[in-house]
Amino acid sequence: MSNEIDFDELLSKYKSDPFDYVDVFAIHTGRVLFKVVEGQEVTVAAGEWLQIPGTTLYEIDRERNMKTITAQTNGIVAQINTALDGQFVEAGEKLMTIKHPLKKKEIIENILKEVLSLFHAPESAKYFFAMDVQSRIDKKGAKAVTIDPGDEILTMSLMKRDTPIYYKGERGVIHSVYFKPGVSVEQGAPLIGVCAPEKLPLIQKIITRVKADWDSEH
Repeated sequence: MSNEIDFDELLSKYKSDPFDYVDVFAIHTGRVLFKVVEGQEVTVAAGEWLQIPGTTLYEIDRERNMKTITAQTNGIVAQINTALDGQFVEAGEKLMTIKHPLKKKEIIENILKEVLSLFHAPESAKYFFAMDVQSRIDKKGAKAVTIDPGDEILTMSLMKRDTPIYYKGERGVIHSVYFKPGVSVEQGAPLIGVCAPEKLPLIQKIITRVKADWDSEH
């Protein structure tokens, strides 16, 4: 699996466009009022206690209950659906897109997501590692923990009910962890990235190469 050509293609994609495009949707049904314009820079909450609020993207009014929605991503407003300003929108309607400049670490993670075997959240819920897996992670770190198909690897906590989640996928080490224990994860979002032992040298090569390439240019 040393598909160097694909890897070069991936790298050149991020070189030419080192951004994530993050869509922002209406959180619920209501009348929407935009507070930003296309091309405007937006920032997330900052400060030690996140006491400096993020940029307000829009307000949404449902039955005189006004909610303010702030940016969850740093970047520039790349596109905004201005026709919806002041209009009634359905929950989940796309309002705008934020162009987020990727840091080197994020570029590495994005490329790895295309190479690792991702294990996705079966439902929107909170997740924790199974106690056995967590104790192995605590002792040696996630990258030293090998998991096999059928292993109980996670606990899904939903509506005060805990359900064991069994691993389906190829045998490998837990290379990347994409969730925080006890923080809600959307259905379908990746929870972990698993790397087959024979792919580890390739993963290391990707990380080294990205660091070298980006350091020489940034």
